[in-house]
Amino acid sequence: MHDFVVVGAGPAGSRFARRAAASGYGVLVFEQGEVGTPLACSGHVSTDIWEFTPTGAREKLLQNEVFGARFHLGGTDSRAYEFYKNEPVSNVIDRVGLDRVLADSAREAGADLREHHTVVGVTEHRDHVSVDVRGTDGLETHRAKMVAGCDGPKSRVRRELNLPEPDELLHGVLGFDETPDDQDFVDVHLTVPRFFAWRIPRGDAGVEYGLGMAADSADVRERFDALVDEYGADVHRRCSGLIPIGPPRRVTGRRSFLIGDAAAQTKPFTGGGIRYGMTAADHAAREIDPDSPGTLGDYERAWRADLRIDIRLGKLVRAGYSAPVLLQRAGMAVFEGEIGVHMDRPTSLFSREQLRALLSR
Repeated sequence: MHDFVVVGAGPAGSRFARRAAASGYGVLVFEQGEVGTPLACSGHVSTDIWEFTPTGAREKLLQNEVFGARFHLGGTDSRAYEFYKNEPVSNVIDRVGLDRVLADSAREAGADLREHHTVVGVTEHRDHVSVDVRGTDGLETHRAKMVAGCDGPKSRVRRELNLPEPDELLHGVLGFDETPDDQDFVDVHLTVPRFFAWRIPRGDAGVEYGLGMAADSADVRERFDALVDEYGADVHRRCSGLIPIGPPRRVTGRRSFLIGDAAAQTKPFTGGGIRYGMTAADHAAREIDPDSPGTLGDYERAWRADLRIDIRLGKLVRAGYSAPVLLQRAGMAVFEGEIGVHMDRPTSLFSREQLRALLSR
């Protein structure tokens, strides 16, 4: 019997698998298709990403460095409010490559990672879990002491075990123009109901365009097409996916736990969850003992203590996206210019660095 079965080999799943395997646990990982595909997530990340990757990953994955953002309250010809640092605020990376690097790292640590294996059933028992998987050789059943659901916004593990759902699901659309662009700024448009749209330069890899809206919105693709047309972009490749917002009240069962998008461990103001998910994965690897189900509560307390305040403040930041335009303009004018904030941590709005940036104007 395995110590852990991990469902999903995205950043959160591979990070947990690597840490657990390195600690001597027996870890079996299932990925529905090929690691990294299909792409359904932006490659715009904080510079902290390299703390979670093996040596040499930055040189392999980095596409562009970003020093700031232009916020638009209208179209591309509207007044843009610029926020910037004199050092990189964020990085643009090969998103598919990130998944593969992290999966390889998990394998090197001793995890048994199997691609093209789809989990179709999960059952908790008194002393183990059973996981039914449809693999390359047909239907298989595997037993483990615990199961980690790292299988995204529509988590099969979450549904099978009747764990609570995220507060909200958004529909995200991405499109890519292959024209090289190494600008220092991303563009953010607060013109989309309840969320936003973006343009991200990816160096020689081209440009990423994206938009997120409520999952039940009927005009997501029409609004995305309008964004692309406004920039005059030549978008050949598109993809879409769900963005979970708002962690549920509980992400653990009797012998199960969720990490990453499955647990809605994401930033409410951008929908990004790579860093939050891998942070939670580290807490899970430190706190959970597969022989002691009571340690699942330790995981719940640890990740929430670490991320709770940033998630709550992130909800307030997002509320500003729907504020009256006059209020938005006033707020942008106050903070425009050099900043001292961290893109993943709304708590940094109250940091010494941000205060110094404000006082230096």
